Amino acid sequence: MPRHVAIIMDGNGRWAKQKGKLRTFGHKAGVESVRSSVRYCRKHNIESLTLFAFSSENWLRPVQEVSTLMELFNLVLGSEVKKLHKNDVRLRVIGDISRFDTKLVNKIMAAEELTKDNTSLTLNIAANYGGKWEMVNSCKNLIKSVKEGLIDIDAIDESVFEQQTSLAGQPDVDLLIRTGGDQRISNFLLWHIAYAELYFTNTLWPDFDEDAFQLAIDEFQSRQRRYGMLNEQVNSK
Repeated sequence: MPRHVAIIMDGNGRWAKQKGKLRTFGHKAGVESVRSSVRYCRKHNIESLTLFAFSSENWLRPVQEVSTLMELFNLVLGSEVKKLHKNDVRLRVIGDISRFDTKLVNKIMAAEELTKDNTSLTLNIAANYGGKWEMVNSCKNLIKSVKEGLIDIDAIDESVFEQQTSLAGQPDVDLLIRTGGDQRISNFLLWHIAYAELYFTNTLWPDFDEDAFQLAIDEFQSRQRRYGMLNEQVNSK
């Protein structure tokens, strides 16, 4: 099994449109797929699950849709955190949360504090997140540490850089899933998916249940991960 799965949750709007509903209806329906994915990961002892909920580019969407997404985030934090805690799930929100209103930021901080000692699964929610933003932010943190004399510039390597990223201390992503049919990364976890297997499915996010998750895992397990080596080298291990 992969240790860390990341998912670009795409297709909510199209799912709603197919049913003659507003796009916001699709976002609300997608919450059940989040629950389903968490259940699957807990059941199969996957260590980390990272979900792309709101990108730094999503602010460009219609004001009503952005407002609904923020309201939904607030509601989900209120209704789901105790369930996550009961099931030993640690919740982390990665991204630049400074743009969110104070009420939402306080809810995020309270949820992270409540679940910080849970160990069965780490659920990372990427909100106002962008892969380029994360790498620039990590560089800024390193520069600050060098200026303050906390680290020598020659000591900076991949492992030191990793400690400045949003997912420090967690396994690199083994499997990246994107629902909805598009086949692109969309500025998601650029550092962490260096050797991830990519899986694209036409299934729209609200239809992505545990069976659909299993199909992605089956495909992952059928692949050979070489990390730059030859087939013969991998097979000899």
